[in-house]
Amino acid sequence: MTTIKVTTIGNSTGVILPKEILDRLRVQKGDSLFVLETPRGIELSPYDPEFGVQMDTAERIMREDRDALRKLAE
Repeated sequence: MTTIKVTTIGNSTGVILPKEILDRLRVQKGDSLFVLETPRGIELSPYDPEFGVQMDTAERIMREDRDALRKLAE
């Protein structure tokens, strides 16, 4: 378990993530993280949860309309 401190950054309050955490999240300076509230607490993720929902919907539609999509692709 890694402990990080809440600190003052300019006129704001924030946390500095250690390099190991950034590597595990596969993010670097300038990337966005999404903050999700889960039953276990707050989760940081580089993946947009809304995009996941959209992809699930797209996959469902592609499965249901596979034949029609195949004909359109011809």
